[in-house]
Amino acid sequence: MYCTSLVASSMETAISTAFCNDCLEFELQFDKVYKWTAVNANEKNAFIRCLWKLNRRYLSSSIAFVSIPSCMLEGKQSLQEVGNASAEAGGQAEHSAYQEMTPKETADMLKLMEEYEPIVNNSMAFAEKLSKDLQVLDEANLQAIISSEKQVSLLMGSIDEALAEVAKVEETLQVYDELLGSVKQQMDHIQQGNSLLHQIDSNHEKLMSEILFLTSNLDLSEKHRQVLSRGDLSSPSKVKACIAAAEALSSCMNVQIQPGYRKLQAIAEQLIMFETLKQNFENSFISHITSIFELQGNGQVPAQMQQASELISSTHGPYHDDLLPYTPLMAWLKNANPILFHDLPKVYAWNLSRLYEREIKAFFELARMLLLGRTKECFQEGLDKQVACGSRQHPRFCLAGSREGEEDELDRGNVVKQMLGQVLRELQPLCITEQRFIEQFFMLSQDAAAQEGLGLPAASKGGKDVAFPEKSHWPKTKTELEEQPTQLLSEIFSSLEPELRGFIDTCNKVQQFSCLQVLVTLNDYMFEMQGSSAATSSSFLNVVLSNILLLAKNNFNKCICVLCKEIEEAKIPSRAKGGILPFVSHFEEFVNFSEDVFRWAQQRGELDKAHTKLVGSVFSSINSLASANLKVNTDMVMMENFHHIHCFLYQKKIQCLENKRREAKQRYREHLERYVTKYLGQPLEKLNHFFEGVKARVAQGVKEEEVSFQLAYSKQELRKVIEKYPGKEVKRALDTLYRKIHKYLSPEENLLPVVWRAMEQEFIRQYQEFENLIQRCYPGSGITMDFTVEDLLNYFISVTQSSM
Repeated sequence: MYCTSLVASSMETAISTAFCNDCLEFELQFDKVYKWTAVNANEKNAFIRCLWKLNRRYLSSSIAFVSIPSCMLEGKQSLQEVGNASAEAGGQAEHSAYQEMTPKETADMLKLMEEYEPIVNNSMAFAEKLSKDLQVLDEANLQAIISSEKQVSLLMGSIDEALAEVAKVEETLQVYDELLGSVKQQMDHIQQGNSLLHQIDSNHEKLMSEILFLTSNLDLSEKHRQVLSRGDLSSPSKVKACIAAAEALSSCMNVQIQPGYRKLQAIAEQLIMFETLKQNFENSFISHITSIFELQGNGQVPAQMQQASELISSTHGPYHDDLLPYTPLMAWLKNANPILFHDLPKVYAWNLSRLYEREIKAFFELARMLLLGRTKECFQEGLDKQVACGSRQHPRFCLAGSREGEEDELDRGNVVKQMLGQVLRELQPLCITEQRFIEQFFMLSQDAAAQEGLGLPAASKGGKDVAFPEKSHWPKTKTELEEQPTQLLSEIFSSLEPELRGFIDTCNKVQQFSCLQVLVTLNDYMFEMQGSSAATSSSFLNVVLSNILLLAKNNFNKCICVLCKEIEEAKIPSRAKGGILPFVSHFEEFVNFSEDVFRWAQQRGELDKAHTKLVGSVFSSINSLASANLKVNTDMVMMENFHHIHCFLYQKKIQCLENKRREAKQRYREHLERYVTKYLGQPLEKLNHFFEGVKARVAQGVKEEEVSFQLAYSKQELRKVIEKYPGKEVKRALDTLYRKIHKYLSPEENLLPVVWRAMEQEFIRQYQEFENLIQRCYPGSGITMDFTVEDLLNYFISVTQSSM
């Protein structure tokens, strides 16, 4: 690289270095060349960069930097990158010895050759001329370096003067800094004083607000103090005054204060005064309300209730009206002292239970009297009807011997239903009214608990608590609120369930099956109560009636068990002539009666179970006839009774007995077939025995054509048997059989045509079977019966017409 000469203080100066990261040497050329060695590459580069900056700032770039990249001087590229670039350039120079000149270099070269055109052709002369010019330039460079020493001296002097000025400026700045430091300290003191003044003002304001809060909220007027001290509740106006005073006292005691305030003497005395007033008024109120409870509990049963001709329950509206004005005070007591309040419902229940016991006892005595009186009237009317109709007394199991007797039983049952329904209708408003009152008066319902007045203590916030935190009220769950009225009512009406059970027993004694009326009435009433709204229902009454309904179901089940036992243990006299058995008729009468009772019932599940159980007992008793020693045919009796049951169940169309109806029909057909088969052997007994033997030999393996060779079943024996049954003899035997069947079959079932038709079909079937056996076992013998099928049909028609 060609180094241009710059003139600076009459001294030629140049800086050159080998551009390599590992080379730490560089040259400074003044009057001669000086070689320098740096400690490391970074220091060398930093030193050269410093000289380059000073050269640009103070010497107007008069010093030349040779073989030093401008990017390194400006600090835009790291030395490693510059070294890499130089290495790449050197590598390219090695690979290419020829480097093309730039257009400027070409122009300069052409200008130089034109200037020395005469000697250009002589290379030696041209080289010598260029060498001389180079020496001239070198001398000029040296002169420039020598002349630059003065400028350097001037530059150093300017630098010294600048440093002196900088020192002065620094001293001045230090003085200013000290002055500002004292000012800052003074401002800090002023700011601290201002913050203290603001804090004092804030504390004064807070203290004043707390004092105003305590004096305004913990102040109870003298009027309220006197009212609470006297505790006079003798008149409505005084009750209102006590309520207002109690509200004011609750407001004062429920104020949220800091725990530390309790240590202040004035506040402590005020709180002690509040507690004293509260305790005194609590004692006065409890004493007064307890005396009211005792006065109501000692009340007498109204005279109009004892002398009434109709069933009317007592009303406690006036008693409730006397107590309801004290409801706000009850709410106040519940919040102020839950322990004392907890005992008041028990005191009320104990006192009122005595009054209710007397009233309920009188109520049910009147109900029993009215029930028995109306029952006797219905019973006397029934006796008069029976005497007029000439009816006789029936056994205990029989419900009625006639339609009039059945209507009499229904009338007596309706009396039970009407009286029991009236009792339940009278008890419902009594229980509902009492439940509503105790829920409102003792805050036992969820709505009442949510709306308790007189300031319920709030939960502590922000480190504050109420004046008397130990008296705070804990809310109860919904389940507890529902159970409390029921439990309290069970204590108040402790005699209701026993009296109602006694009345149910009286109803059951009115007639044998009054339990059906009781069960239907209770079921329907419970169904209506379940469908009614909560405002018209009582949880306590629901519990009591559920227990009574369970008792009625047990009584009904016991009654059904007794009936089943009587049916199963029923004994048929050995001399009985058949027909419909007594327990079958009684079962039919019970079903008719029960269906009339349950006709409009809301539920009939218990009745369906009873019907299923009873019909099972009836079937079992009929089946036991097979082992009975009866004079009449057992199959005939069973046939008639199963046919009767089938027809009866088909007529009633009871869904739960459909399977039993089909079973009865099947059993009827089975016994009809057995009865017909047994009796058909009597008209042709010997002929029937003969062919039974023939079928037995064939079954034993004897060939049909060889049966005639058996001695006992030869053709001669067959002719002898057939000769014993001519047509006239068969007709006479059928006539005798018809009269016998007619004698023993019961006329009410009208089964004679059915049985006789079955006899006819079975007889013709047996005749055809006999003819078939003769043709197969005695072929070619020419043996035939003395009568034909047409003759048999004529015999049956003739017998039937002759008996009509």
